[in-house]
Amino acid sequence: MRFHSYFNTAVKIIELYDGTIPLMHFLKKYFSENKKHGSKDRKLITHACYNFYRPGFALKSITIEERLKVAIFLCNANTNGWKILYDDDWIERWSEEVRKRIYFIQSMYSFSVDDIFPFDDEVSVGINKEDFNLSHLIQPNVFLRIRNAQHEKIFNLLYHHHITFEKINDDCIAVTNSTAIDRLLEIDKDVVIQDYSSQRINEFLNLIKSETKNQTSEIKVWDCCAGSGGKSILAYDSLENIQLTVSDVRSSIIHNLNNRFKRAGIKNYNAFVADVSNTESEIRNLKFNLIICDAPCTGSGTWSRTPEQLYFFQSQKIKEYQILQKRIVANAIKYLEPQGYFLYITCSVFKAENEDVVEFIQNTFQLTLIKSELLKGYDKKADTMFAALFRKIV
Repeated sequence: MRFHSYFNTAVKIIELYDGTIPLMHFLKKYFSENKKHGSKDRKLITHACYNFYRPGFALKSITIEERLKVAIFLCNANTNGWKILYDDDWIERWSEEVRKRIYFIQSMYSFSVDDIFPFDDEVSVGINKEDFNLSHLIQPNVFLRIRNAQHEKIFNLLYHHHITFEKINDDCIAVTNSTAIDRLLEIDKDVVIQDYSSQRINEFLNLIKSETKNQTSEIKVWDCCAGSGGKSILAYDSLENIQLTVSDVRSSIIHNLNNRFKRAGIKNYNAFVADVSNTESEIRNLKFNLIICDAPCTGSGTWSRTPEQLYFFQSQKIKEYQILQKRIVANAIKYLEPQGYFLYITCSVFKAENEDVVEFIQNTFQLTLIKSELLKGYDKKADTMFAALFRKIV
């Protein structure tokens, strides 16, 4: 009976939710107003709600109840407590292989994997469209980047507390989304919660590091759309000898960054509020050797984490973000020193936000493209990102 109750509560929430705020915030508000739900109840109801949005644009014509039932079936390798909602024929076909579950759904509904993400013609080169679409049905992992050579300490803690994890590389480990890692590890001090593809930005920073290894002066770095500050901490750790400046359009972000940098042990940095997309915005009269532009974007490479954004997405947003990205790029590049580096990043899979902006930079400014790459994460239960590194010619 409990799972029937979870299902019905999820239906009620979905009927109320309109996509104007992140689902996570909506659920938090709903549960604060409906305190009858315990922690386990909240977890399972939340899980069901996220499942509902994972099929994206597929199956939008059926009822909420039907879609939720199908979504739970598609998005879970095991029945767990949900089996009480299903007839025997569903239970018999509940395979650990998602494609087998899809075949069963296709026998009853007009369902195509292509319908999950129906923007195939607009994605960047190199994406396996079927694998990318299927990745939206799976909850991504949480990835940790180990800082300050604390590897032995971190591994011992994980082993001691019987935490299952996967070592991705020397500095990166993955845990499941349900792991209460913040209760065990010192976040930002010893480890940074940072997606695998985001950690791969270090490959671009290493190119800069190798070209500036004989430079004795500090590298002046500006993270011009700093957001949560993950790229700033990565640059601080990777490049080591830097003079860090961060800015964001939101004062609340700068406040949060100050607290995060304190936990991370970053003391000597500059921070200010600025709208880099606005030519009239007051930018401090500084010049930088490296500008990191982690531009606002559709976030389409992260929609397996936030599937409600896919469900409510309107395609005209692609062009709107591209216009914003070009404005930010044009204004930020003015502050780049001769021979300086410009690192453009998005968490988008759309060509208009990635390769097309790279082409705009090449055609408009005296910058040489050093490297660009789509950082595929959909095959690793991670985000997909795009990055391009340029150097100013004069």
